[in-house]
Formats: sequence, structure tokens, C-alpha cells
Amino acid sequence: MKKTLLASALALAATGAVAAPETYELDPSHSQVLFSYNHLGFSTTHGMFSGFEGEIMFDAEDPANSSVDVSMPVMSMFTGWEKREEHFMSDDFFGASEGDMVSFTSTAIEVTGDNTALITGDLSMNGVTKSVVLDTTLNQKAEAHPMNNRPWLGFDATTTLLRSDFGVDKFAPYVSDEVEVQISIEAGQPE
Repeated sequence: MKKTLLASALALAATGAVAAPETYELDPSHSQVLFSYNHLGFSTTHGMFSGFEGEIMFDAEDPANSSVDVSMPVMSMFTGWEKREEHFMSDDFFGASEGDMVSFTSTAIEVTGDNTALITGDLSMNGVTKSVVLDTTLNQKAEAHPMNNRPWLGFDATTTLLRSDFGVDKFAPYVSDEVEVQISIEAGQPE
């Protein structure tokens, strides 16, 4: 019986019936990380990161076999107020310089529904790496993007981070330690 199963598996692999993850490169023009936090109980302040690089290895047959590896420059942060951005890049928070990156590398994917999953991964920021979980939805998978005629994916994800976990805890808890994160990305197969 074991020989029959092994022979069947080898035959499927030889005929290409076993699908492997396919590479999708992030589209930086349609990918963003939005964040928000409570400011002294008076308001909710918002900001975003952009300038993504990275790829998704997507296995349509077995999504749990997929992976994500992305990064973005710390200095791509935009909050709508230049002095706030300068303060965030100072030693009070990130102490950032050109080339400093925020990165995420998945370590596990738990499929939770037809188009949902919990993606666990290592988030590295400000010299600290912590495990985080992204509550993720596959918005759409298309065999042909309507504008470039290539296979395309779109995802949304959310998580909540404690900024103190990454050493950017100035003024906490008065300025909220919890940061709500919303991610929206598009990725396409390379030409």
C-alpha cells in the first residue's frame, strides 16, 4: 500500500498535477500600511507607510503553504504634519536614518475560511523583532488584471501592536501604547 501511495504521489508530481506556490511581487503603488493611535484621549491620529518591496508565494491549492516577505522604509512614514514625522524619526522614537526598514516575514498561516487566514510572522522594526498575527482577507484573485493582463492578488489585513514592544514608547500611556494597523496590498506575477 505504501508503494502505491508513493508511486501515485510521484506520478502526480511528474505530470505537474501538484501545484507549487506561485510568486507575486508587491505593487508599491497600491499597497499601504495605515496606523492609528489615541492622542491623550482627545483624538485619533492617523499615519501611513508606503514604498513596499517584497513578495508573496501564494499556493491557491493549499493557502497554508503560502508565505509573505515584505519590507518598507521607516522614513516613508507620512502623518500629514512634517514636524510630527521629524519627531517620529528622532531618537525619541525610531532614531531612523536612510535605509532603515520595517519588515515582516511570515512563519505560519492558519486558514480560517474560504478567503480568510491568520498569518503569523516576525515583524522587525527599530532593531526589535516580535511575532505578530495578521487577520487577513483575500479580497480577490484574478487570472488577468484588467489593466495589465497578469495574474493578480489583493489582500487586507489588520492587527494591533504595542509600540512599547518595539522601543517607541515615548509618552505612553498618555499617548496610546496600542497602535491599530490596517494593511491593504496588491501583488502581481512578474512579467
